Amino acid sequence: MAERLRIVLAEDNYLVREGTRRLLEDSGEVEVLAAVGNAGELRDAVRRLRPDAVLTDIRMPPGHHMEGIEAAHAIQAEHPGTGVAVLSQHTDESYAFALLRNGTAGLAYLLKDRLGDLEDLIRALRAVARGGSVIDPQVVDALVARRTRTVTSPLTALTPRELDVLREMAQGKTNAGIERSLHLSASTLEKHVNSIFGKLGLAEEPVHRRVAAVLTFLREHRD
Repeated sequence: MAERLRIVLAEDNYLVREGTRRLLEDSGEVEVLAAVGNAGELRDAVRRLRPDAVLTDIRMPPGHHMEGIEAAHAIQAEHPGTGVAVLSQHTDESYAFALLRNGTAGLAYLLKDRLGDLEDLIRALRAVARGGSVIDPQVVDALVARRTRTVTSPLTALTPRELDVLREMAQGKTNAGIERSLHLSASTLEKHVNSIFGKLGLAEEPVHRRVAAVLTFLREHRD
């Protein structure tokens, strides 16, 4: 088993907070160092406990607006080695862009539905702890669909299979993970990835930066 991941959890709803804590701890893969109810307590817990990653709700007291995103930016500024996964109910891309406005390394934007898929949730937490990025598949689908509706979008140059690969990349999957999901050989996947970067005019990046490349492209072509 991989080394247990040390996290701090922030969620103002007591039942959701304790339920999430129990799910994560019962997995045997995660140690919840603290479970807190607002952004101030979250930042204080991170200073004291130095977790590998944070899992935080997007809305918390006192404003119930985007306190989770603001806390994520503050935590990354003070503790750049701590990954932050933000849970949200919003597929609206503006929230994802707000989280990723200063960079994507060590950040994840996940829909709360992800709490129902513990394996995916833990995979995302491990990814941000390593400095990677994860965007919820539903948000990525919304972003890609919006871009493909724009005639001038470079995404219209991609084949349907290349769009499938791009969605998988944006979820932070490795080449091996994409090969399994899409039933592709290593050589075929490499061909698709090279074609995507070529068509989008992006320089080839290391694997852990591929999501950043996708989001940078989408942000630069935002309406």
